[in-house]
Amino acid sequence: MITVQEALARCFALVTPVGTETVPLRRAAGRVLRQAAPARLTQPPFAASAMDGYALGAAADAGASFTLRGEAGAGHAFAGTLGPADAVRIFTGAPLPEGAATIAIQEEVAAEGPTITLRKAATPGDNIRPRGQDFAEGDSLAAPRRLTANDIALLASMNLPEVTVARRPVVALIATGDELVMPGEAPGPDQIIASNTFALAAMVEAAGGEARMLPIARDSEDSLRMVFGLAEGADLVVTVGGASVGDHDLVGKVAAELGLERAFWKIAMRPGKPLMAGRLGQAVMLGLPGNPVSAIVCGHLFLIPLLKAMQGLPATAPVPRKARLGADTGPAGPRTHYMRARLDAEGAIITPFDRQDSALLSILSTADALLIRPMGDGPRKAGEQVEYLPI
Repeated sequence: MITVQEALARCFALVTPVGTETVPLRRAAGRVLRQAAPARLTQPPFAASAMDGYALGAAADAGASFTLRGEAGAGHAFAGTLGPADAVRIFTGAPLPEGAATIAIQEEVAAEGPTITLRKAATPGDNIRPRGQDFAEGDSLAAPRRLTANDIALLASMNLPEVTVARRPVVALIATGDELVMPGEAPGPDQIIASNTFALAAMVEAAGGEARMLPIARDSEDSLRMVFGLAEGADLVVTVGGASVGDHDLVGKVAAELGLERAFWKIAMRPGKPLMAGRLGQAVMLGLPGNPVSAIVCGHLFLIPLLKAMQGLPATAPVPRKARLGADTGPAGPRTHYMRARLDAEGAIITPFDRQDSALLSILSTADALLIRPMGDGPRKAGEQVEYLPI
């Protein structure tokens, strides 16, 4: 068995970033920007008022008076030029009139007819947003990056109607086993509901991929070959179950016959020991365990990082965080153990659940973290600092 770190490195070695496409800005949120996006203009494009007040033709001390010559609002510039004794009523966002040296905010001015008098000194540049304060034409938003709502606002202000992003990686999801039926169907006395691929599809889509849920592959080589055929064209093929060594675990055998170049099989981790990866034609293949918690934990550790790398983001492992144990825990054993756990409201204390069976989805649904117990680690006492992954 290899370590989680070595397995993830071998997974990354299989990845070739997917291609790019140009999308309208309205459809770019959550996508991975793959080409730097240069601004088409300077922002702000002119010196502008940062406050409601009065643009003055000169800086002055308290008590100085100015004569009003007009008004400037956002989208409505004052057309004239200010002399040293002139003022213009100005509003936030309005272009700074030519000749203006400063802006006095309205609370610091006494107005009487066409004359205003300063209650407080106005120094040069007060309350003025200089041209290009935010960015200049040609400045770029760097790539690669997953675009947030804040990024979209910046790109829009750069006057960019579209951007170049990574194509969504297509992920074919294959559940295997005679025991599975789809949600909504009536299971037989020896059957269970297929849940893993639904969870994995949600994870794929949250990570920027396109999930394609294929029919359940039954426990026969012909059924597996047929469903593998339906995965043609996918960037990543994910099987769930059937990757162990039992009489009905046929995924590895059939995949090998179809040309799988296996990178590894079996990892020193729990849950999730029987995990397999390799290349299957033009696609990366990831064979996940069939136990629900095992499949989903492996999804966090391997599937999501693979999808990020496919979209051109750095090929890095999930970064652990630190907290203090809320309860004593026993030794980790010979494999790294990812224990379902709950964080306190401040995220400072982490407490593992008593039950860690890899079939317990109700526990996983309540968990918000995976407590990491390194292989060979001894017992730990409440209050000790440990590492975890948020989920």
